[in-house]
Amino acid sequence: MTLLTRLHSLSLRVGSRLPPSLSPYTQRNLSSSVCRYSVNLSYASSPSDHTLSGATIGELFNKQVEATPDRDMIVFSRDNVRLTYQQFKSKMDDLAAGLLALGLKPGDRVGIWSPNRAEWVLTQIATAHIGLIMVNVNPAYRVQELEYAIQKVGMKAMIMAESFKTQDYYEMMFELFPELSRCPPGRLQCHRAPELTSVVIMGDTVKPGTHTFNQVCQMGTQEHRLEMEKIAKNIHFDEPVNIQFTSGTTGNPKGATLTHHNLVNNSRFIGYRMGYHETINRICLPVPLYHCFGMVGGSMMNVVHGVTCVYPAPSFEPEASLQSIQSEKCNILYGTPTMFIDTLNHPNFDNYDVTSLESGIMAGSPCPIEVMKEVNDKLHMPKACVAYGSTETSPVTFLTFPDDSLEKRCGSIGCLLDHTEAKIVDETGQVVPEVKDKAKTDSAISPTQWYHTGDIGIMDEDGYVMINGRIKDMIIRGGENVFPVEIEQFLYTHPAIEDVQIVGVPDKRMGEEICACIRVKEGMSVSEQELKDFCKGEISHFKIPKYVVCVESFPLTVTGKVQKFVMRADLVEKLGLQHEAP
Repeated sequence: MTLLTRLHSLSLRVGSRLPPSLSPYTQRNLSSSVCRYSVNLSYASSPSDHTLSGATIGELFNKQVEATPDRDMIVFSRDNVRLTYQQFKSKMDDLAAGLLALGLKPGDRVGIWSPNRAEWVLTQIATAHIGLIMVNVNPAYRVQELEYAIQKVGMKAMIMAESFKTQDYYEMMFELFPELSRCPPGRLQCHRAPELTSVVIMGDTVKPGTHTFNQVCQMGTQEHRLEMEKIAKNIHFDEPVNIQFTSGTTGNPKGATLTHHNLVNNSRFIGYRMGYHETINRICLPVPLYHCFGMVGGSMMNVVHGVTCVYPAPSFEPEASLQSIQSEKCNILYGTPTMFIDTLNHPNFDNYDVTSLESGIMAGSPCPIEVMKEVNDKLHMPKACVAYGSTETSPVTFLTFPDDSLEKRCGSIGCLLDHTEAKIVDETGQVVPEVKDKAKTDSAISPTQWYHTGDIGIMDEDGYVMINGRIKDMIIRGGENVFPVEIEQFLYTHPAIEDVQIVGVPDKRMGEEICACIRVKEGMSVSEQELKDFCKGEISHFKIPKYVVCVESFPLTVTGKVQKFVMRADLVEKLGLQHEAP
């Protein structure tokens, strides 16, 4: 194996076509080929036998309903909800008409703040059908993060669960918008978010200033249904349909705006690579819907490949996944490496029949080879694949093939997805695009439409890419992207902290854990537990440091920049984490 370029950053260009004079360098069976300008360059392009689709989500969904009206579309095991494609369409039409009755118009932003529930998928398809832009809100968000997301996109409506784990969503909204207590439902007027007019709560509990989800589904008239169909016919595939928030490098979440074209084609080509178009599939989806993995790789598969999606529980629970695999005879399983590790090591694992499984997708962080061996053997998934991508690229850009060797599936992120180009380049910039921020978008996406991932990698002669690290200091903890600056800026508000640096350290189960290295102000002190207590309820649980280390100083370059790679190496030894490297 020849390493063509080492320790350089990865750049991507999606949806472009290769000049016809270039012939495939490597041909694969599942509608994908890899082309190279030169075997001496770390450049690859993946044209396709499948053209890019110009259909919208609504158009494809309607075709799927006509083709498979009686097939199970979604199963939410914990909530005892099972809907066929035809049953789902009936409920989706009710919701879409109801949203129009609320006064929403094409282009309006509608937030969805919920763990995995049937209402989430209904909202996803209904908003796409009538030209609304659905905004994914992380179920773990605290008040400050929620406010930023609502204000950043100019959200006009919020559809949300009543609660999630220890969080009371209505109380959090009320903390931000006390006007809810005295406004009629659908007529919210608040100075902190002047565009926000409607709050809709899933369930039957009526809260001041809100509609229930079922009430909205009953609001639409025949006139609204006619309007719904008229709008659907005039939606263009290049129109935005979704804004996804992820962690940001500026101390606030960053958002990426995605179109029908983005989501439809990414889902299509993931499915083609996995062979979803060749057989009837039942996918077990313990991954969160708010994340690109669960939404584009999961629920969008209903629209483009007619699969059945099975959701074991509102959030990941390993035994719930095992129960759903057995009861629903799922043949596909999704998850991050951490999810697979926890499922394989559950004490009741042997009590469940998982022999229906054959394949799946692992994404979110690097996969240890020993874990993949167990996935192949104990979970009966010899065709399990590894995916790589970014929210900004909607998301998957690299994916292994089901028949790749174990070494390829663990040692690389696979080959390019169809209609995508990639190259390994010298480091040029480390900024990620942000909603309504042209300067930062331009610094991450070049005038020739190359997206700079900021990842450090190498490309072999077959077009497989190995990621060796990240230019940015992003931490991937159990599949969640965490940027240190978010936590650092919050910890700076602690009265005893003079300076703080957040560093990722290795962890066998989570991939990485968060370590806070702090310099304490003279004459003051802070314990590890005190710092964790300071974070609870203020930042998302997955951002709270597991380790807290007090230091006298930080290693610096001659120009005064903190050398986090030096800190990481020192922390591994100081904390005794040499054995934790996955």
